[in-house]
Amino acid sequence: MIAVTLLLGLTLSANCQIKIKDKLRKVEGSIDNRTDQGIERGLDALQNGLGKALKKKDQTDESQQAAENQEVMDSGETVYVQGDQAPQEQQTSLQSYSKYDFIPGEKVIFYEDFSQDAVGDFPALWNTNGTAEVVTTNLFPGNWMKYVMDECVWTDAILTLPDNYTIEFDVIPIGGLEGEEMSGWQMRLMQAKNVKAWDHGSAPGQGGFHFMVEYYGRPSYSTWLYGEECEQLALNGWVDGEQYKEKMNQKYHIAIWVQKSRVRLYQDQNKIVDLPKAFPTGCVKPDRLRFESGAAMISNIRIAVGAPDMRNKLMTEGKLVTYGIYFDVNKDVVKPESFGTLKEIAAILNEVPDVQVKIVGHTDSDGADAANLDLSQRRAASVKNELVKSFGVNGDRLVTDGMGETQPVALNDSPANKALNRRVEFIKL
Repeated sequence: MIAVTLLLGLTLSANCQIKIKDKLRKVEGSIDNRTDQGIERGLDALQNGLGKALKKKDQTDESQQAAENQEVMDSGETVYVQGDQAPQEQQTSLQSYSKYDFIPGEKVIFYEDFSQDAVGDFPALWNTNGTAEVVTTNLFPGNWMKYVMDECVWTDAILTLPDNYTIEFDVIPIGGLEGEEMSGWQMRLMQAKNVKAWDHGSAPGQGGFHFMVEYYGRPSYSTWLYGEECEQLALNGWVDGEQYKEKMNQKYHIAIWVQKSRVRLYQDQNKIVDLPKAFPTGCVKPDRLRFESGAAMISNIRIAVGAPDMRNKLMTEGKLVTYGIYFDVNKDVVKPESFGTLKEIAAILNEVPDVQVKIVGHTDSDGADAANLDLSQRRAASVKNELVKSFGVNGDRLVTDGMGETQPVALNDSPANKALNRRVEFIKL
């Protein structure tokens, strides 16, 4: 090691320093868990010898990259998310969601991934008293609605929501007007009074549920209600624990489960809010989703109704169609937020061990026919693999197939209809 150090010290050049720095990072990552302290001391000595020579170059590179990132962020096209961390869905295993009991509604009634909007435009299905635009990012696929403001952006059409429904969306907290520190973000599930505008104030419309992530990452919640008997039933609180604090430029999956008066909210795999009397009967009936006051990027908004009767669909009717098994665009890896749905299906299959089932994948019509067929087949195989590996289902009972885009259940003319066509079916044989 000493001989190598001397040789490197004699042959350093500007290009060589950069290559050695990269090599050192890789070597350091590979030895984190080794117990050979002598090797670690040798590498530390080599790094210290190079540190002074490389420090100035590092500072120059970081300043240049920050300037380039800011230039692109201001262009309205691609937002460069800082940090070396890969997207969360590539790092989080299905098993990390082992306590996740969220099951999405059966029928999709609203879906928004901003795919129909041009990058740089304000999204067509929304309204605002401020500003927002559609962007892409360097780490997270798809289109996103980015807002940085003290105002609001809301669903333009009034939503028709029954007693039981689910809402899901992905959010990335970003820097505020200065772009340097997290600004926090807010969401309201509310009943509109003015169907054409934002309803004004910190307690708008006719009441609702308010979820807020503060600038330092802590989630909090409240309800606001009108009428003498309802006002006294309003609730508020916050979520304790460092593990629940959100961080800038990191993606979170938010899921909300409304069952009449009860509201449960999940942040990734954790249920962080559970209010049994959030919407007292006769006090409020939400019909609008609104984001406001902060800085964030939002996408993959999915509202679905009806609790799926999986057992009856599969065992009695012989066919279960589920929209609660998720994949990224053009990917076949089952996303961890599918855990609740897969767990329920596995419980049914394990209770009737003699039943054989075919798992069939379906896609929308975006992309080439052959690619979609292959993707649907791979997704069905991935679902089988997770049922066997994570839930102990006997794989000999399961066969898989894929239909690609050949069996649509809706026109492929909108994000909501395309979401209906992207599905997994379980067919009793």
